[in-house]
Amino acid sequence: MEKIWYNKTVNARRGVPRRIFRVWKVNTVKIKSYAKINLTLEIVGEKDGYHLLDSLVASLDIFDLLVLKKRKDKLSSVTMHGMGSESIPPEHNNALKAAEAFSQTFGCNGADITIYKDIPIGAGLGGSSADIVGVINGMAKLYEVGDRVALKALADALGSDTGYMLTGGFARMQGRGEEIETLDLTEKLHFLLLCPSSSVSAGGCYREYDRLQTENSVVTKENATENCIAALREKNYEVAGRYLMNDLFAPAASLNADVRQAYEEAKSFSPLGVVMSGSGSCVAAWFETKELCEWAKSRYKGKHRAYVAQTVLPDYTKKKKIIWKNPFVLSDEEKALTNGKETEK
Repeated sequence: MEKIWYNKTVNARRGVPRRIFRVWKVNTVKIKSYAKINLTLEIVGEKDGYHLLDSLVASLDIFDLLVLKKRKDKLSSVTMHGMGSESIPPEHNNALKAAEAFSQTFGCNGADITIYKDIPIGAGLGGSSADIVGVINGMAKLYEVGDRVALKALADALGSDTGYMLTGGFARMQGRGEEIETLDLTEKLHFLLLCPSSSVSAGGCYREYDRLQTENSVVTKENATENCIAALREKNYEVAGRYLMNDLFAPAASLNADVRQAYEEAKSFSPLGVVMSGSGSCVAAWFETKELCEWAKSRYKGKHRAYVAQTVLPDYTKKKKIIWKNPFVLSDEEKALTNGKETEK
C-alpha cells in the first residue's frame, strides 16, 4: 500500500520531543484474489435460456495477486504476468472490462492494474472471475466505495460466479450463480489438483450436456449439494466425499479426453472423493490431510500439472487496524527525556 503522508507537528514546546501526527491517502493497493472449487455442481433446470445450478463452492488458497494504482483520469490499463496470460488481448480481458465498468458505475477515476496470475487458466477454478473480483475489491478500496450491495450487483453483471467470489468462503450457489447462501463451515479441506493443459469451453460444455441429456447419457446424484453440506456439518467426511459430483463432468470428458484421464489418475490414489471443478478441466482429489496430498503428488507420474491446495476463508472487506495515539500525551520514553532535562536544570 503506497501512502501519501500529511504531517502535522504538535506538542513542540522547548525540551520536549516533537510528535508527528500523520494521516494518509491510499494511492496503491494490493489484493489477493482466490480461486474457487465446485465440490458439487447440479444442473436443476433451465430458465430464459440459462441453466440453473445448485452448487457447493469453496475458496482455495491459490490466488492471483493484483496491484492497483489510482489514475487522474477515467481510463484504466491492465498488464498481465504468468500462466500465459500475457497473450490475452485487451478486448478479451475481463479485468479491464471490470475496471471500466467500475469507473462508470461509481463515477470514479480509473486505475493502472498489474495482475500476477497463479490460478491456472481454463481449469474451472474461477481464474477470470478472480481477476474481475480483484479489480472490484481493489478499486473499492482505492476510491472508498463501501456499498456491498452495489458491488455485488456489479459483480453479478460481469459473470455468473463473480458475485460469490466477491466474498468467497464456503457457500451454496444457486440460480445462474447469483443466489448465494453463505455457509458456516470453517473446515480446511485438502486437495490434490490435476490440471490438464487443454481447457474446455464453458459454452461448449453446456451444449454437450444438453445433447447428452436428450440421449439420457448423463447420470446424476439427486440432492448431492444438500447431502454434502449436511455431511460436512456433521464432519462425516467419508459420506461427504461420496457426494462430490459434477453434472458437467460427462460432457467435459466427452469434449476433452484429458479430463477423464485426470479423473481416473486422481481416483487411483483412493481419496475421499474426486470431482471436476466448474466446466473443467481441473480435477480435484480430496484427502483427509495435507500430508496425504503431498504423498499423492510425489507419486503422480502423469502429464498434467499437479498442485496441493486447501480451502481458505478470505476476508476482502477487512481493514488494517490502525491504533492512533493521542498526540498531546507523552510516552514513557518522552517523559523520561523530559525528566532528564528538568534534572539537569
